[in-house]
Amino acid sequence: MTFIIPSDHIELSLEQSLDHCIKCNICTTACPVSAVTDKFPGPKYVGPQAQRFRRPDQDTPDASVDYCSGCRVCNQVCPTGVHIAELNARARAQIVAQKGLSLRNRLLGHSDWIGRMGASPLAPIANMFLSNGLIRMITEQVIGIARHAPVPAFSRYTFRSWFKHRSAPTAKGTRKVVYFHGCATNYYEPELGRIAVEVLEHNGFEVILAKQGCCGLPLLSNGAFADAQKYHEYNVQQLLPYVKQGIPIVGTSTSCTLTLKEEAPDLLGLHSDEIKLVAENTYDIFEFLRLEHEQGRLDTNFRPVALTLPYHPPCQLRAHRIGRPALDILEMVPGLRLLESTSPCCGIAGTYGVKREKYEIGMAVGAGLFDFVQRSGSDLALCDSETCRWQITHGTGVTSKHPIEILHRAYGLASPSTGG
Repeated sequence: MTFIIPSDHIELSLEQSLDHCIKCNICTTACPVSAVTDKFPGPKYVGPQAQRFRRPDQDTPDASVDYCSGCRVCNQVCPTGVHIAELNARARAQIVAQKGLSLRNRLLGHSDWIGRMGASPLAPIANMFLSNGLIRMITEQVIGIARHAPVPAFSRYTFRSWFKHRSAPTAKGTRKVVYFHGCATNYYEPELGRIAVEVLEHNGFEVILAKQGCCGLPLLSNGAFADAQKYHEYNVQQLLPYVKQGIPIVGTSTSCTLTLKEEAPDLLGLHSDEIKLVAENTYDIFEFLRLEHEQGRLDTNFRPVALTLPYHPPCQLRAHRIGRPALDILEMVPGLRLLESTSPCCGIAGTYGVKREKYEIGMAVGAGLFDFVQRSGSDLALCDSETCRWQITHGTGVTSKHPIEILHRAYGLASPSTGG
């Protein structure tokens, strides 16, 4: 499939939103990064204000834009709808186009490369290296990945291998969904994928595992737009035949689903009918389950779960503009009480907080969330985003899980391997 990219589409949209900036400073006041470091002057200054001085044929005048974490808080609070985070992302891409991509950012951007190198059968060896303090110190000095940054352990098996070799479900679903698992579930958290599949099957769906690659968000975040475009086009090629049959795409990573829906099409200016069709038929898992409930099709025969748990809605979930679907579903579980965090960001922002020069900034951004989780007194926290979960556990010592695991338990599906 060949995509025709209307290169002026996204530029026109950004320029139009740029002119709506009224210099009110609301975005700067709300920005979690500029609140903790002077290295980032604020969204307004490196976004709409600096954009007026950027030209394709000149060096970008503001390297400080690289300190934008891309959390999109500025977009959420802007009263006139300026696409500030997108302006910053494209400015970072301009820097990369002019100066090239560092080895570190190339590695972090290709999360599928890292996953394939470290996952089974090399997982024990890779995990030993990742937990070695001396190796982490050398990696920090040579590559620039912070020695103390949260790095997840590789799984001894991939989710796709589990799915391929698992026993057939006892009941055949009457409807179908395609599960977009993403890199984190495949290489680090295959148990999450199993749980998601079992919840969907419990609700009468046959789960299809289409061919898929990385969603491309780590590359977009690091300014490598050309490589990200290849990933996105590949995924659309694989998913398009299913959505044309009316089969929706469901994911457990809010980052992956947002990238398929909006992040990649908007940043890359990809607006073909095929890409729109995939975007319009992609759902985050609780968003999808809430729609099922609204149609009267969701199984709500829940067992009691007598827990009080802190819940953090991650930045990428809020960027979906769909409310808090996990809370809407889980509030129906008897005995369960969820405490919603009001912290703007955990600080990790995908690959942002693992970089040597940004690690301490990320930890400072997440300090309020860490305090909230610790004050809850719970030994378990919930969050829809994988990197945010890793950051929460890193900053608090509290185990963090995807909220779908609680729904799995409420259905009575939990097995000893899930702690249920």
